[in-house]
Amino acid sequence: MTGYPDHPRGGRGTGHDGARFTLPVIVACLMLAASGGMQVACATARHGAPVGRHGARGGARRLPVMTHVPAHWRQHGLASWYGSGRQLGHATASGEMFDPGALTAAHRQLPFGTRILVHSRRTGRSVVVRVNDRGPYHGARIIDLSLEAARQLGMLGMGMTQVDLLPMLDDEEEVAGAPR
Repeated sequence: MTGYPDHPRGGRGTGHDGARFTLPVIVACLMLAASGGMQVACATARHGAPVGRHGARGGARRLPVMTHVPAHWRQHGLASWYGSGRQLGHATASGEMFDPGALTAAHRQLPFGTRILVHSRRTGRSVVVRVNDRGPYHGARIIDLSLEAARQLGMLGMGMTQVDLLPMLDDEEEVAGAPR
């Protein structure tokens, strides 16, 4: 049966096709109701939170934003870059307009205005960026860099690279550098 009106049966089933799809749906609903998963499913639909494998809500846990950055703070992980299209003309989380030519970055926890040294483990280059946005919220990335910061690190062709993040003290001034 094709389901098209010009088919000899006119899109009507024989009566058995509907039961084949209805029964599993009813069984799944009964299992959800019996296990208590219905409340989680309904709460998820109301609040838009993703549900994990075992009914846990929240998917990626969002850590609170720091009020200040300790001098000993360090972070290592994946960096990506953004800003080649959709972000142009839009405000960042700090309220300023996104500028792909500025040395800025998005970080989940660091306070806005924090300057951090980003050192690429692959290219050996470093750049100082200012946090003015929140993110990244995809995968295991720790920072999203502006187009210019990514260019100075030599990571445009890669998309992502391993980096070390170090806080910049007020008396330190460093710009993008050659390999150490």
